[in-house]
This record gives sequence, C-alpha cells and structure tokens, in this order.
Amino acid sequence: MLHLTQSATDPAFVQDPYPFYARARAGGDLVWWEEYNMVMATSLAAVNALLRDRRFGREPVTPRAFPDHLASFYAVEAHSMLELEAPRHTRLRSLVLRAFTSRRIAGLQPEIATLAHELIDAFPAGDFDLLPAFATRIPVIIIARLLGVPEAMADDLLAWSNAMVSMYQARRTRVIEDQAVAATEAFVAFMRRYVEDRRQDPRDDLITQLIAAEEGGEKLSTDELITTCILLLNAGHEATVHAMANGVKTLLEHDLRPGADIIETASEETLRLDPPLHMFTRYAYEDIDLFGHSFKRGDEMGLLLASANRDPAGWDKPDQFDPMRPIKPNTSFGAGAHFCVGAPLARLELNTALPILFDRCPTLALAEAPQYADVYHFHGLKRLMVRR
Repeated sequence: MLHLTQSATDPAFVQDPYPFYARARAGGDLVWWEEYNMVMATSLAAVNALLRDRRFGREPVTPRAFPDHLASFYAVEAHSMLELEAPRHTRLRSLVLRAFTSRRIAGLQPEIATLAHELIDAFPAGDFDLLPAFATRIPVIIIARLLGVPEAMADDLLAWSNAMVSMYQARRTRVIEDQAVAATEAFVAFMRRYVEDRRQDPRDDLITQLIAAEEGGEKLSTDELITTCILLLNAGHEATVHAMANGVKTLLEHDLRPGADIIETASEETLRLDPPLHMFTRYAYEDIDLFGHSFKRGDEMGLLLASANRDPAGWDKPDQFDPMRPIKPNTSFGAGAHFCVGAPLARLELNTALPILFDRCPTLALAEAPQYADVYHFHGLKRLMVRR
C-alpha cells in the first residue's frame, strides 16, 4: 500500500488539495495517510462501496475516550445520529424523516426565493463579501425558521455552530476545544428552553413535529431532540454555506451565470467538482479483506469524498467544470445509511437562490482571488469578495 505524507493544514494543500488526491488515486483504491495514521479510500469504487457496506460504521467499537474538559461536547455527540449505528441510528433517522419530509422541504421554495431577494436588496455598494451577505444567511435563516427558533438568533447560532464544527478540523487545538465546549453548553441551554416551550405550546415548526414523531411506540427524548436540532443547524450551516460559496466561485471563474434552465446540472457539477466535505471516517466492525487490504475489527479509516468525485473511472475529464454534464450520483452528501438528510434542502437552496442571484446581479464578478479557509476536512472559503 502506498504511504503518503501531507499536512492537512499546509497552506498549499488548503488552497488546492486535488493534486494530492490525484497522487493518492494513482496509488490504488486504498492508501495510507501518515498524518492521520490510517487507511484512506481514494477511488469512486472504494468510497462508494465503503459508504454502503454495513460492516463499517460511524460508531467506534471501543467507546471513545476523551478528557474531562470535553465531557459537555461528547455528551451531545452521544445522541447524534451522525455518530451512531443501528439500532439507535435507524430509530433516530426514522423519527427525524417523519418530520423532515420532502413535502415540507419543497414547501420552503417560495420562502427561500423571497429571502434571496431580500438579501440582494441589502447588498452594499462597491466590493463586498458574499459570504456574510448571502451564502451564510440563507442556510442558517431557513433552518432556524424550519425549526421554529428566532431568526434574530442567527448570529449566535452561527457562532455556536462554527465553534462546535471546529472540533472536526485538522487545525484543532486546546483553545478551539474550550471554545467548542462553551458553544455546546450555550447551544444546549438555548435549545432545551425551546424544546420545553414547544412541549407546552406546539407550533407549526420542525421542533414540534420532532416532539410529535413516533416510531414503534417510541419518541425522541429531550436530549435526543436537542442533539438532533443542533445537528440539523450545524450540518445545515457548515455544508450548505460552503456548497453555495464554492459554487458561486466556480461559476464566476468560468463566467457562467446559470438560469433556472440549467441550474440543476450546473449546481450539481459544482458540488461534484468542489464539495463542502472532503473526508468522512468509519470503523470496521469485523475482520474483513477489501480492495487488497485486511481490516481488523475496530480499525478506523477515512473516505476521501472529494477524491472519489474526481475519479476518471466515474467521469470523463473529471477535473474540468462542465455545467451540462449529465447528473449522476456523486459522494458529496455521502451514501448509504448515513446519506445526508439535509441534502434535498441544500440542493433546493442552491437551485432556488443562485438563479435569483445571477438574474438580479447579471454583472456580478470576483473582486479578488478567492482564498480557502483552513477548515479541513471541510472545504470552504475564507471570504468571497465580489462586485456587482
């Protein structure tokens, strides 16, 4: 097996990780990434297979050990369906999907469109950063409205979310850990109050629907409800903000301003080419030989989603942006049991907001070369300076 060395915080890698992925794929379906001290799946075939193989999962075989100062953070993680496997994952996901229905998501389209117009109306004159002006606001405001929490809390929700999500980044330090714990405790206190309010005063919102959802006679506990709401807010913010900003960057770099007629293929191509999440980890649940490697029960491995999305075995000229490329499944939102429940909402936000942005701002252009932030294993911009 090919062994590769590459710091995930190296500035060159942060700005362009794709040459490293190409080297990794050239080494085979699986390679060893020294800095992570684990096997990485590189190819579309391997990543796709391992995402769907139930002999691998998110929940560690041996309970995760953590220092006392992180107890609050991992108390929330203990109820996250992202970190669990069957039967708890199956039950939680089923309950969430009973509330997070495709009909409910589709019904948000007019609201997303109205919000996009309102944000564009407020664009400042001169050069400005599209991240806080547009790409960040749409996902957090829509998920806040969907859950039923005050839109005025958007800035706090963003700050808490950013701090918590930093725990998954390669740049993690003790300072980042302390900030994540403080954010977790504030987020939990806020959500606990809202969940209890909705138990007493049901409304037409997702929190109320989650409280009412029932599966096999079981409902979500308060702790499960709180964690689920935090997960939806965090995931909805982190992934969709990066997806929208990366997508706008790609479209502007290629001088393309898609309308409603081609937005679905164009936005899906931006997701494939430059996805918001680059790596997803899993554990082996039994001894197994796959892709020429012998996994032992308990082994942790990484799936390089962004590498799989540029595998020549899956796409012709995969490093090129082709807005008319026929849509086929990619790994940007995962696959299998842990396929992202928020993917339909993320796609709806992209496909609704971007045509409005380009229709209202037909001369929108980059004001400076975009720079990516040091947030691996996510992949998103520091800022996106544009001019109208």
